[in-house]
Amino acid sequence: MYISVYRKAHFNAAHRLYVKDWSDEKNLKVFGVCSNPNFHGHNYEIEVRLTGEIDPVTGMLINLKDLKQIIKEEIEDRFDHKNLNLDVEEFEHLIPTSENICYVIYNILRKAIDEKHQLRIRLYETPRNFVEYPADRVTPT
Repeated sequence: MYISVYRKAHFNAAHRLYVKDWSDEKNLKVFGVCSNPNFHGHNYEIEVRLTGEIDPVTGMLINLKDLKQIIKEEIEDRFDHKNLNLDVEEFEHLIPTSENICYVIYNILRKAIDEKHQLRIRLYETPRNFVEYPADRVTPT
């Protein structure tokens, strides 16, 4: 039997969306107020979804206590109260958009979680704006 389990977590972080080779005017035109040179912050919410088969002995897909600890050590401790542009090495050459943050979180957790579990990450930048990786592929019609 396949089942999915979810764990929510959060972190607070600042960032700036900008392309270094562009003028401030072009960055403002593309990224709006998110290109503020003094940065801005979000209260990010993440959902981690694991899908797989229930262990017949324990009756669990994964011990949620273990998943909580993995998320804390790998994501919350790394990103919480940080300036993503300045303090997080994964964004040294990568714009910390929600899309890129979600993808980075996925790759970090993918290394820490058993491959037998399918992994999906949903990252909320605001209650109305969120991204998910991996995404379902849509075939153009």
